[in-house]
Amino acid sequence: MLTSEQSELARTFIYSNARLLDRKRYEFHFEGGTVESVLRTLRMYQNPDGGFGNALEPDIRTASSQPIPTEMALLIMDEIDAFDPDILEGIVSYLQQITIPTTGGAPRAFCSLNADPHAPWWTTEEDHIASMNPTGSILGLLYKQSVITSFYKEPWFEQSVQFVWDNMTKIDTKDYHDLIQCITFLTNTPDRERATPMLLWLNEQLQQEGTIELDPEAGGYVHKVLDFAPSSSSYCRQWISSEIVTQHLIALANEQQEDGGWPIRWPALSPGNEAEWRGSITVDRLLTLRE
Repeated sequence: MLTSEQSELARTFIYSNARLLDRKRYEFHFEGGTVESVLRTLRMYQNPDGGFGNALEPDIRTASSQPIPTEMALLIMDEIDAFDPDILEGIVSYLQQITIPTTGGAPRAFCSLNADPHAPWWTTEEDHIASMNPTGSILGLLYKQSVITSFYKEPWFEQSVQFVWDNMTKIDTKDYHDLIQCITFLTNTPDRERATPMLLWLNEQLQQEGTIELDPEAGGYVHKVLDFAPSSSSYCRQWISSEIVTQHLIALANEQQEDGGWPIRWPALSPGNEAEWRGSITVDRLLTLRE
């Protein structure tokens, strides 16, 4: 979808602006880089408690471990199809520590992030309320990997799984982030008997008008076809015609900026924050366009 000049401009943007992790992601996907180079960089964001912080999620600038950056670490390992056992052991240990004992599940965020720069939507007033986001995706990705599975029968994990089953139909069915949590969990849980009817319910929600933004030119903080289905194997691809996908691919290619990178669709916290997000998103957009 891009000319050679556009691709080279995107490469220059990444190497000029993106953080090391996203440069290593780019190297891995497009220039023969190694899995280990990505994992080695990812480990720099992991704390001694096993969780991830240190602005792995660029809008959460705190060094302390948080659930959302920990989810992001799992997503990056899934992206490169390499779940590192040492990183996983740390994540499992961290999740065991932060699981809400009365309900199961992990919080969306901890109040400790309030002391450091963060986007306003991450301001947190309560540490002890479990949230579907990111619990559903975390559990789904832990089911997806097969490197370490001994914790599946541990009480904290089983309780968290039950939390997801109990709260799935209580989500905001128009919220992209909540829907992705359900998709990741339901497509990876080994309990297929229970997942089948819930997928039928989820399918109904996803096909409601306005849930997946079909207008390739829609502006603002919206989630379009290629957000829900960034690859041909994405779960939501089954309802989206090739014609619509092509329209969105063309629009996505046209969103490339003069400097070679892609923009973000929400207010930046700072110039550095914007550069970090744009570097990450530019790699994402190139992967989608290549796909």
